[in-house]
Amino acid sequence: MHPHLSATIAWLLGINPLARTVADLPYFGVCGCSRTCQNLLTSPPGSASPRSLPLLLDGEEVIGLSLDPTGMVITDIEVRDPTLYGQSNETSGNIRLRPQPSR
Repeated sequence: MHPHLSATIAWLLGINPLARTVADLPYFGVCGCSRTCQNLLTSPPGSASPRSLPLLLDGEEVIGLSLDPTGMVITDIEVRDPTLYGQSNETSGNIRLRPQPSR
């Protein structure tokens, strides 16, 4: 995962136990469910459940997290504010990210 994005997600999560898992999230690429979906997969495709957690900044949702059915694992990330990626040479769509090997 992109370090700036990971740090931002952990900061937005605050004391939520999920914050401790963000730095170690794997990257499985960009979701391929549709041509317009740009969600970043942190679990194999098809792992998402309807459970979600919006992350707010100044009352606006800036990142949406999809969680597994237990609510303890982040399965994908929807970045609604592209400035949260920070500066990088890496991109997905317009943002380059380096895939991490699956565990």
